[in-house]
Amino acid sequence: MKKIWLIGLSMLMMFGLLGCGSDTGKAEQKASAPAPQKVAETAAPAAKGKILVAYFSATGNTKQLAEGAAKALGADLYEVRPAKPYTSEDLNYNDESTRATVEQKNDQARPELADKNAPVANYDTIVLAYPIWWGQAPRLMDTFVESYDFTGKNMTAICTSGGSDVGSSADYLQKLTKGQANWKPGKLLSPRAGEQEIKSWFADLGF
Repeated sequence: MKKIWLIGLSMLMMFGLLGCGSDTGKAEQKASAPAPQKVAETAAPAAKGKILVAYFSATGNTKQLAEGAAKALGADLYEVRPAKPYTSEDLNYNDESTRATVEQKNDQARPELADKNAPVANYDTIVLAYPIWWGQAPRLMDTFVESYDFTGKNMTAICTSGGSDVGSSADYLQKLTKGQANWKPGKLLSPRAGEQEIKSWFADLGF
């Protein structure tokens, strides 16, 4: 009888240990479960679109404007360079035989670019900067807008001039632009245009 009682007691102790082991395992599983992450109540603001100011400058005036615009807009700069640089003789407006005069009178003229490495694909907005030659952008800018795919890009223009306005120069470039770009009106600005003037003009475009 005593032997049976001892066997029963041993079995009860074994079941008790098994039960404790099971509870301990559950406790460890609960403790190791990762706490649920708190969901942010408001989404982070979208990053501002990147802007590129692509400029051509033969005398330095447009370069000054382009640099001021890039600073005001937080943009990057890219210089559109001709394979054959323009000399002062090329820009003699009083001589009908000079290079620039001949090019501007020929709608089909396409001066060669020094390179085709403009990082257009990396930017959402492209601001073209150029001088006004005989009422239009230099033919080099025609070459530029035909050399890249501007599909989906926001585009506009700023220009410098000794006496002319922006006129139809931006509209003409829009017609030549490769791809479906979102063009907005261009503006004539002084090479020394102030930061606030540039910011105000750009904000009005609604990009």
